[in-house]
Amino acid sequence: METIDESSPLRITPTVRALNSALRGKIRNTLDTGHKNEERISPETEKLWFKESSIKNLRNRDFLSPTTVLNTLYADGQVPPAVMSTILSLRGSGVLPVAGGEVMGDGLRVRVDRAAAFKSILAGGATEYLKPSSERQGCVLVNCPVLHPKPSTPTPDTLTLGQLRTILVADHMGALLRRQGFEVSFCPTLPEKSDISTFLRGLGIDWPAVPTSANNDEREDKIQAALENCPYRESEKDRSRMTSGGKKTEVEDEEGALRINLKRVFQEEGLLGYDPSLGTCTVCRESVSHLAQLDLATANYTTTMATVLHVTSCQDEFRQQQIAMLWRASGATHTQRHLVCRPVKTPGSHISAAQYLQLRRGQMKEASEMKYGGQVEGQMWDDIIKAMTSATVRFELLSTVHSSPVTLDVQREGGVSTKGPRGGVFVMYNCARLHTLFDSYERGVEKGLYPEIPDASKLDFSALKEEGEWLLLFNYLIPFSELLDQPAQALHGDGGGARVNMRTEQLCKFLVSLTKDFSSYYNRVHVLGEPLPHLFNQMFCRLYLLRALRELYHSALDSLNLPPIRQL
Repeated sequence: METIDESSPLRITPTVRALNSALRGKIRNTLDTGHKNEERISPETEKLWFKESSIKNLRNRDFLSPTTVLNTLYADGQVPPAVMSTILSLRGSGVLPVAGGEVMGDGLRVRVDRAAAFKSILAGGATEYLKPSSERQGCVLVNCPVLHPKPSTPTPDTLTLGQLRTILVADHMGALLRRQGFEVSFCPTLPEKSDISTFLRGLGIDWPAVPTSANNDEREDKIQAALENCPYRESEKDRSRMTSGGKKTEVEDEEGALRINLKRVFQEEGLLGYDPSLGTCTVCRESVSHLAQLDLATANYTTTMATVLHVTSCQDEFRQQQIAMLWRASGATHTQRHLVCRPVKTPGSHISAAQYLQLRRGQMKEASEMKYGGQVEGQMWDDIIKAMTSATVRFELLSTVHSSPVTLDVQREGGVSTKGPRGGVFVMYNCARLHTLFDSYERGVEKGLYPEIPDASKLDFSALKEEGEWLLLFNYLIPFSELLDQPAQALHGDGGGARVNMRTEQLCKFLVSLTKDFSSYYNRVHVLGEPLPHLFNQMFCRLYLLRALRELYHSALDSLNLPPIRQL
């Protein structure tokens, strides 16, 4: 078994980068010697390696450099011995240990030293794999326009499913960014004990709230004054415009209204991605109230600059761009990005967010009663049904990329299953199975059937030979931390346009995929075997793996503000 540097967690990205460098090593040498293929060789050749993920391909390789790549890099696709030697002896921070490699018909196959990887990752409880791989600093304000009063605060009965989707996306992105080290706050604040605040808490959303008596009049006056004195304000002589016939006409407007030329704002300040038809905007009290909430939310940041993430529906995107430019005109210099969600469609039905939640809760209770009968009573089951309902709603509305519409079946006869690959319920059920497994093991220890789990240094992790075990480690435990990095990378990535794509669906899809593979493995493998000493090593290795998997579930569900269920 390979001895590896355990000071740095093993990652996919550094491994692929090291494999790329090793394969490119020959390129740099041949470029200097006038190799006949040099005109076809780019120092930044894309996709030199692919990480395998299917259980079929993982039986014989973990990374593959396809034959087409090898033919591009080397004459007749023959990998030079020196390059192969470099690949087989790869070392470095975060690089997975290589056990072997060979050139086959499909390309250059590389296999990881799996026993070494299992030991390195599981011996420490996999704690470094359950959090983002990098720490960030800075302040992020997550603004959800649908919650701003227009002029009154929305209620669960007036909230559409599309609007609920934007709230759930905002909550999820805020949780992920906070985990990466950002100071995150949410806007607007809601009235305490309001119907909408109570409704969101029922979904596990702890949106900030203030007493209903609180007002923001002074801050609104400050914003109003800033706009009245900003350089983008239209003067009286600017109120007329030329018609297509060359005649001047007065812009229809309320006398004395404050008008701001938004197009000048984004053009003169070099802001990209804003709608060129924004034009001139009349400032209303509702807009000033929105701006005052934004100003209040960023007032106490420890740094002067923040990134503001407006999470809005496509129907409200134009209006939110207006608000963003008005805020800029008032003097705000924070970076503003817009995460735009497509609508939620319910063919044959039209229901509010309150009706939708009531429907799913009723279906969840009915499904539980059908499975567990008279047990479904009391506070414990109320909490379970509440958590499972919240999971169902979140996975239904978050599992689709935000730039695509969601289509839901909200017919009452549709039902919600407590088993099967159906999103949130399926994930929560299998998380509960892991808790049940460890409860069973602890009872076995108490009865003297099994000894306590020994230190990892006393175990031989080469016993983990079942194909599903490597699949769980390689496809889920190792990549998870890099998955958690992606929202921050997208928010502060290159481009800097108004819109941002943050792949809001990835964590839900990751959990569903993980759960399918875990369920398949768990149904096939008897983890707690006969209490025979010669079987204990393999059982303990599997318990180390599944304990790390249980903590991965907890970490991922925490980013969705979902509590794990211990039994179901």
